[in-house]
Amino acid sequence: MKFSELDIVRTKKDIPEEGVKKGDIGAIIIAFSKPNEAYEVEFVDKDNNSKQLVFLPDEIERVEET
Repeated sequence: MKFSELDIVRTKKDIPEEGVKKGDIGAIIIAFSKPNEAYEVEFVDKDNNSKQLVFLPDEIERVEET
């Protein structure tokens, strides 16, 4: 697996129907290995509303800590 639960990731594409833009940052809350590798990512907006979406590994990238 490329990522682990609680990794901070950035989206690599827009998902307009869900209100997610390329570059939005979220946290992986579940890592799936079967039937395929995928990750449930939670996003929190400025009003503290959260949403969870599932991404394939090539649709997200890890945010490196500085």
